[in-house]
Amino acid sequence: MAERPLWTVQELLAATGGKLLGEVKAPLNGVSIDTRTIAAGDIFIALKGESRDGHDFVAQALQAGAGLAVVAQVNDAMQAAGALLQVQDDPLRGLEAMGRASRNWNKGKAIAVTGSVGKTSTKEMLRVAFAASGKTHASAASYNNHWGVPLTLARMPRDAAYGIFEIGMNHAGEITPLVAMARPHVAIITTIAASHLGHFHSLDDIAEAKSEILSGVEPGGAAVLNRDSPYFDFLKSRAAINKISHVIGFGEHEAADVRLKQLALHATCSCITADVMGDLVTFKLGVPGKHMALNCLSVLAAVKLAGADLARATLALAEARPAKGRGGQELLSTPRGDILLLDESYNANPESMAAALALLATAAKGRKGRKIAVLGDMLELGEFSAALHKGLAKTLDEAGIDRLYAAGPMMRHLWEAVPPARRAAYAETSAELAGLLAGDLAAGDSLVVKGSLGSKMGPVVEALRKQFPPVKKEN
Repeated sequence: MAERPLWTVQELLAATGGKLLGEVKAPLNGVSIDTRTIAAGDIFIALKGESRDGHDFVAQALQAGAGLAVVAQVNDAMQAAGALLQVQDDPLRGLEAMGRASRNWNKGKAIAVTGSVGKTSTKEMLRVAFAASGKTHASAASYNNHWGVPLTLARMPRDAAYGIFEIGMNHAGEITPLVAMARPHVAIITTIAASHLGHFHSLDDIAEAKSEILSGVEPGGAAVLNRDSPYFDFLKSRAAINKISHVIGFGEHEAADVRLKQLALHATCSCITADVMGDLVTFKLGVPGKHMALNCLSVLAAVKLAGADLARATLALAEARPAKGRGGQELLSTPRGDILLLDESYNANPESMAAALALLATAAKGRKGRKIAVLGDMLELGEFSAALHKGLAKTLDEAGIDRLYAAGPMMRHLWEAVPPARRAAYAETSAELAGLLAGDLAAGDSLVVKGSLGSKMGPVVEALRKQFPPVKKEN
């Protein structure tokens, strides 16, 4: 018996209220917004971005194999290229309608995660843990915004047993409509920290915005909250306002429902013993760092709350790996010997900076070289930015960092706050910093590269990889 397509034309018409132009000739088995990754039979959504309009790429998408394009405007070139589904107003509204319909049809359990730090890593651990119990669908990359959440929903197979959704925000009010689409049975808030603080007056405002995820929890569902956070009681009160009576706390706190009992940190993994609502489990987590271990507790809570197999989940978590730009490690070969590179380049705020530097300290144990921090600006911190960057000097001390490379106007505040002996190089841009760094590396050095996405620290990592090839692993 042939497997049903992800979408039928009839389902699309019913969901969007659109008008079909042309003939759909292939099963519709995917949903895409990017012509560079079009697969045969994809539904191409012609989204309008800040700099590009997806309508300009419709013909190209159809010629590349898309089975259908969802559009608001139609022209002759589009119609000549293939089938179109014309919707009123904006293709994004069509994508949202598809997402809501897909969520309505799916009978599995939905889990949503937000938080100032650790959303994507927690989402990836959720993916691994739940996949051990059944067919699991999860957000790709960091698809957590106004188009990422409905896209993830629209891609969800009808028979998925578990759906994992990452939900982010930069401003108040952004989470509410997204969680209304996802309608999770379990909502996780990893922590409240100074991320996007420039768009808010205080951490209290960030906590209020993150609590919006609780507004969409299904009746009888649960909230999983960081018991170690000073905002636990506040978030618990917001759960009560949203009529969520089942609140689970995770962390080291003695009152945590999912409590860390023992933790052994290693360079590339962690060994964890935890009490999961009365069940004592000991397991290996394939992602290093105490911050990862603590967020993993929220994953175990969600597994148990959703009725998945806790034993299988803990076994599977040994195979979890860091997401790109979030702590991946590799040895690189230089003319002077190997160096250890930690890629934390995806994003940054003060809390994640501290976690990354602590991870470097753990990973560098037993190595004879220096611990080097290569840091770019933490963005969107507003009036608090200078003080928060300067405050990282204490974090460098605690991690035992030997050398600091800093890039960006805000990082100058940190540069000026550290002792001269720790200063390696400062540059206005990450591009300038990459060249200065390469010539200073010596055998046994361990370095972490981190900064907000806009500070472009990723290219520094790529430049190092290009200049210094990875050390070949022995079979």
